[in-house]
Amino acid sequence: MKKHVRLSQCLTAAAVAMSFAFGSFTAHAQEKVTVQLKWVPQAQFAGYYVAAAKGYYKAEGLDVTIKPGGPDISPVQVIAGNNADIVVNWMPDALAAREAGVPLVNVAQVFDRSGLMLTCKKASGVASPKDFKGKTLGVWFGGNEYPFLNWMSKLGYKQGTDIKVLKQGFNVDPLLQNQAACVSTMIYNEYWQIVDAGIKESDLVTFFYEDQGVASLEDGLYVMEPKLKDPAFVAKMAKFLRATFKGWNEAVKDPEGAAKIVVAADTSGSATVPVQKRQMENVAKLIKTANTPKMGYLEPAAYERTVKVLMTGGSSPVIKKDPGKAAMSHVIWEASQKK
Repeated sequence: MKKHVRLSQCLTAAAVAMSFAFGSFTAHAQEKVTVQLKWVPQAQFAGYYVAAAKGYYKAEGLDVTIKPGGPDISPVQVIAGNNADIVVNWMPDALAAREAGVPLVNVAQVFDRSGLMLTCKKASGVASPKDFKGKTLGVWFGGNEYPFLNWMSKLGYKQGTDIKVLKQGFNVDPLLQNQAACVSTMIYNEYWQIVDAGIKESDLVTFFYEDQGVASLEDGLYVMEPKLKDPAFVAKMAKFLRATFKGWNEAVKDPEGAAKIVVAADTSGSATVPVQKRQMENVAKLIKTANTPKMGYLEPAAYERTVKVLMTGGSSPVIKKDPGKAAMSHVIWEASQKK
């Protein structure tokens, strides 16, 4: 009888031990999150890399995979194929995709100012937008062309008649090789490639989309609308936003530290600390809400302004129907503020 008691006691003790071990494992099991970036590793995405390197995601119980983008990678296609939980994208592309049937919703807006501009050589005879007529203009496609097309429509210029549109690769070669009078640039990246190539800033003229009244929101975070009905998904993504915002706040405060982290994340080996630091300093100018309680908050007025810009493209608007409030949500952002 005693042997049976001892055996049952041993079995009970083993079961309790296994229970504690399993409980300990589940308590420390990290939730997986995959974020798809819009482009290759660079300071444009420093906040995500800093959050990962500093352990901010891990501290929230997350195992985050940061997937770099590239010229042949569409964030819309990646998330539509269920290969990412959340993506970084520009609002024109996201809203155009939504109208085409991919139910994307903006859940946070990191950049609250546009960094997009046309950069022209003064020697080409361009001093103002009225001088675009008869010129060749370099434009990025793959979703990035929408703000440009809207701007040209607003100016009354028709492709092929008033202006020639050159499908620009993700470089500034058309300007350097005099194939175009102007090319698309970001203030934190391609503009400086032109300067680094030996062209003086005094020999350039720039037109910020922001200043031309045709700016649309750029790097925001988007998820698929049906996922917002899942409380577990909302809670997980709230943790992701909280850690991401912490990463961005850190990056804005310490551009050099952020640059070093970005360079370490670049497996191609092409990124350098001086260039990434300069990029981060310029990216910081586009995040006015950094280190404030409003970090990442999508202002409804900014959203509505972008929608209006995208719908006023004359005969070829980016979107034909106002998506209303359905294409934006503060649910995850608000949840991220409650810890």
